[in-house]
Amino acid sequence: KPNRFYATQEMESTQTNSVRNHFILVHGLCHGAWCWYKVVTALEAAGHRVTAVDLAASGAHPARVDEVHSFEEYSRPLLDAVAAAPERGGERLILVGHSHGGLSLALAMERFPGKVAAAVFAAAAMPSVGKHMGVTTEEFMRRTSSKGLLMDCEMLPINNNQGAGVAIIMGPDFLARKYYQQSPPEDLALAKMLVRPGNQFMKDPVMKDASLLTDDNYGSVKKVYVVAKADGSSTEEMQRWMVMFSPDTEVEEIAGADHAIMSSRPTELCDALVKIANNLNTC
Repeated sequence: KPNRFYATQEMESTQTNSVRNHFILVHGLCHGAWCWYKVVTALEAAGHRVTAVDLAASGAHPARVDEVHSFEEYSRPLLDAVAAAPERGGERLILVGHSHGGLSLALAMERFPGKVAAAVFAAAAMPSVGKHMGVTTEEFMRRTSSKGLLMDCEMLPINNNQGAGVAIIMGPDFLARKYYQQSPPEDLALAKMLVRPGNQFMKDPVMKDASLLTDDNYGSVKKVYVVAKADGSSTEEMQRWMVMFSPDTEVEEIAGADHAIMSSRPTELCDALVKIANNLNTC
């Protein structure tokens, strides 16, 4: 099985030109770069450059959740990574966001459209031009709260000199039954040990600005949505609801993928990412 995991990627990632792919992977709420370990290993084995970032107060980032005062500050590690990348040329930049990380992707796409060859939303929040970014989070919370899907997650107040906010702590039952239910038990155990409180920044001005995302910038970047068909958190219905508002988005589907798509179906996700990269060669 491990041989197939790497050999498939090597076979499918053959480049038709000298341009090298650089994947930047962005984790979801409460997670960190650690959650991409299988995907990083496979993509690197296939010859691609890969960067997995820790957003502020996430993963191994040293800040505490109450020390990060804005969504901009939270997304800064990604924004800095994209800003440091060269303009399109010898290296092709492909952003991959998971869950809440899709909103940080959108901010980077709006700021640096000339540097991003494609953006992949893997079971991710994907906003649309003409709507404020917080719509995706509001709709998710509306659907989950009404059905009790947040289970044993806790909401904790954040008080700092920038005003009040709310942090979410993912409970072990929620992780086991709604997030990692199709994933290996080792990945669930890892998540239980490493998740940190996360701020959705629902009151942040960036989340409320309906004019933030523009056709010329965010709308000009190629988008691909990867649907996790066994997602018990952001359901398939919710994922397709987001795609509906961005009709030129390409769609890939992964059967049997739970919300932790990089853990439950890493080979299939890597296959999809390599396919997306190879399709850029023909554009």
